[in-house]
Amino acid sequence: MNVQEQINEHLASLSEQKRTELQEIHRIVLRVSPKCRLWFDEGKDSSGKVVTNPTIGYGFQVLKYANGTTKDFFRIGLCATKTGISVYILGIGDKTYLAKTYGEKLGKAKVTGYCISFKTLKDINVDVLEAAIRFGLQYNKS
Repeated sequence: MNVQEQINEHLASLSEQKRTELQEIHRIVLRVSPKCRLWFDEGKDSSGKVVTNPTIGYGFQVLKYANGTTKDFFRIGLCATKTGISVYILGIGDKTYLAKTYGEKLGKAKVTGYCISFKTLKDINVDVLEAAIRFGLQYNKS
C-alpha cells in the first residue's frame, strides 16, 4: 500500500467530523505545497506497540542528533487526538516562536513549542493555521 492509500485508509477510519476536518487541513497543506513529500506514521514502534496517534506527515527534513546520527522526517504532522486535532510544526529552533507569532491570532487553540492543538476547526482562524503551516514547510535552520 502506498502512502496516499495509507492516508486514505486512516482518514476513512475516523469519525465523520474528524475525517472531514483532517481532510480540510490535508487540502490546505497540499494547496500550500502541492509537491511536498507525504508520509504516514501509524504510531507503532518496531514491536507493533501503539506509542502515539497515527500521523500524516508533509515535507522533508533531516533530523540531526547529538550523537551524530541523522533521520529523515517530515516537517508538518497532522493527527486526530481524543480531544481534537494536533498540527505539529517540527524543526523550529526557537520553541517560543509558534506561540509568539500565531498563538493569540489562532483562537481557541493550545500552542506549544512545536504543536498547535484545538478541538475543532470552528474554534480557530484557519487562515492563521495556514500561515503557520506555510512557515513550517519553508523554515530552514541554516
